[in-house]
Formats: sequence, structure tokens, C-alpha cells
Amino acid sequence: MPSILLVDDQPELLDACGLILTAEGYDVCCSHDGVEALAQALRQPPDLIITDWVMPQMGGGELCRQLRAHPALAHIPILVHTAMPPSSPGPVQWDDCLIKPVPVALLLATVKMWCPP
Repeated sequence: MPSILLVDDQPELLDACGLILTAEGYDVCCSHDGVEALAQALRQPPDLIITDWVMPQMGGGELCRQLRAHPALAHIPILVHTAMPPSSPGPVQWDDCLIKPVPVALLLATVKMWCPP
């Protein structure tokens, strides 16, 4: 079963997306910020990471940079799921971006493109 690390500081969004993705056959693990997500990814690397951009502790931009800098995690596709279009100095560190609110069908199609069930 493919695994997804879902990262967002809004618990209700984590719950809703987690239920949708679990129903589609994914093993979903949730983190509330980038610091927690990085630690989780190092403990158990997922097949896909879906992250918010603006979060406390460590935002999505810094999380993406740290994931790409780590040899064991650099290959994992990163999908940014945010209300604010991300901007980052330097090269883009993520693979795809969805702007909230995202229709469920688009979320699932995008996830399946990067991480087939």
C-alpha cells in the first residue's frame, strides 16, 4: 500500500484529506508542521509528501529545501497544497502544486499521477 505524508497546520483539513486518501487505498500519516514532517519522513520515508506552504515552526518552503537536501528523501515527490501560491528564491523544490480549495476529483487525480495506488 503506497504511503503519503500529509502536512498541514489545520487539523480539520488533515482529517478530511486523510479520510479521502485512505478510502482510495493509501496509508496516510499526518504531521502538523514541517519540523514534525521532516522527522516523520526520516523515520519512515513515504512514497509522496503533500504539504501546506504557510505553517508554524517550519513552513513548506523550508521543508521542501530540507527534503531535497537529504539523500534518503530527495527522490520523494512533493505536492504543495496551499491557499497561497508558493514562491521561493532559487530553483523550485516541489513537483506539483494545488491551490486550495481543491475539488476532490482533482486532488485524487494529482495524487494518483505522482503515487499510483
